[in-house]
Amino acid sequence: MKITVINGTEKHGVTYKLKEIFLHELRDRAEITEYYLPKDCPGFCVGCTACFLNTQHLCKDAEYVQKIERSMLGADLLVFTSPAYVFHTTGAMKAMLDHFGYRWMPHRPAKEMFAKRAVIITQCLGAGGNSAAKDIKDSLSWWGISSVKVVSFRLMADIDWNKIDGKKKAFFQKKLSDLARKMRSIDYNKPAHTGLIVKAKFYAVRMMQTGLGKQDPEYTDYKYWKENGWVGKERPWKERTE
Repeated sequence: MKITVINGTEKHGVTYKLKEIFLHELRDRAEITEYYLPKDCPGFCVGCTACFLNTQHLCKDAEYVQKIERSMLGADLLVFTSPAYVFHTTGAMKAMLDHFGYRWMPHRPAKEMFAKRAVIITQCLGAGGNSAAKDIKDSLSWWGISSVKVVSFRLMADIDWNKIDGKKKAFFQKKLSDLARKMRSIDYNKPAHTGLIVKAKFYAVRMMQTGLGKQDPEYTDYKYWKENGWVGKERPWKERTE
């Protein structure tokens, strides 16, 4: 089992502790690769559109972005962690997700993503954990991932792990450990289920790509969809029939 973890902050605070509790149940059977932002993806997307119009390898930050992508594509489980910063995910996480705009369905989604499973762990002082998770989940859904588990905690008081009430820590521990055991019991040789929302997005984009292809058969994204057989009968959540 391979797990790729994207940490939305380098700080070893409450979010880090929550992530460690979750991973504890998995470490004895998993190969875990972690990335800490912004260290492992320090650049911002500048909107040059090279990844959209040409190839993602022309991105000024390709050395960071492509390393993370290779890790995610090779993983069985993706884990994203982020505290809530002003009701949203961290700027570092948002900056990394921006770099993967070319992997959204209207462009060139990776077939592998439709088979992935993901977990999002967020925490906030009082509110904002769910909206922080949504920032991440929006990208995952448009990448093609349907199986996404979200765990969000409200601290309500102390942001220092050592000062958090013991009963509250026990609640965190149980909830995360239970989820980890569920994720551990999954047969990762079987792809995750692709849900109706993701399929609806795919078919809507397929119609768009078909129209764009009629206007310009050399359009980068259309050529990618055509090569994968998606403007025909092939689907990224099914094995190719040829």
